[in-house]
Amino acid sequence: MTDDPNTWFEKTVAQLNDPSNQRVWSVIVSLFGDMGQDPADRIGGSTLTQIISPIGIKPEAIRVALHRLRKDGWIDSARSGRNSVHFLTASGRAQSAQAATRIYDRKPDIPDKWHVLLAEDGAGQQTLDEVLLTDTHVAIGRHCALGHGELPPHCDDLLAIDARDFTVPDWLKRRVFPTDLVSACATLLSDLEHLGPVPQTLTPQQIATVRTLIVHRWRRVVLRHLDLPLSFHPTDWPGEACRDRVFAVLDCLPKPNLPALRD
Repeated sequence: MTDDPNTWFEKTVAQLNDPSNQRVWSVIVSLFGDMGQDPADRIGGSTLTQIISPIGIKPEAIRVALHRLRKDGWIDSARSGRNSVHFLTASGRAQSAQAATRIYDRKPDIPDKWHVLLAEDGAGQQTLDEVLLTDTHVAIGRHCALGHGELPPHCDDLLAIDARDFTVPDWLKRRVFPTDLVSACATLLSDLEHLGPVPQTLTPQQIATVRTLIVHRWRRVVLRHLDLPLSFHPTDWPGEACRDRVFAVLDCLPKPNLPALRD
């Protein structure tokens, strides 16, 4: 039997919330990335508070986080009557769109072309550090990175090795899927599996709150690793099961239209 929608909402927020590791600006990034990527999208200050205050974030903390995000050029704000509305800047939309390709990918294509990059100290290490800022490479040692696709440009001071045929030792699996990442993914999967059936009578604000919590926690898992072949996965990696569960729940929580969320 499905809980009363308000009871289900309160229990679900408590189940999914992680106040011990809660960066307010990051929660707001998740919210805008999920519901505010269109250039015309605007989210009012009161609406923002209604969505994220149930997870224990106070209005003062929201104001501080908005100030930081404006300073970083990620969002902008404007007056609308007596209220303020907030929206992604062009840069914020670009960053959100780039992340969204991985966050919302239900069946990622696993690349079949891989390479290993090796560097010495000095200029080579600086080049490698710059390569690691991209989302196509992961560090597997202080002077070594694993990447997919074509070799990055301007890497003449790195040793590049085509790695289409390779073995993957356990230490490397644990390096690219560290214990804390495995734990975060397993905990999210467990939390989602313990949710009851989603009521059909949740308010748009309640749907937005739960979506924000799920997307936020999934984002913090999926953006921390590359989409790697199964041969790279440690035996305790629950990523594929977690991905399936994330979208199964999100499908029951269709994204609310912003007009339904307005003050």
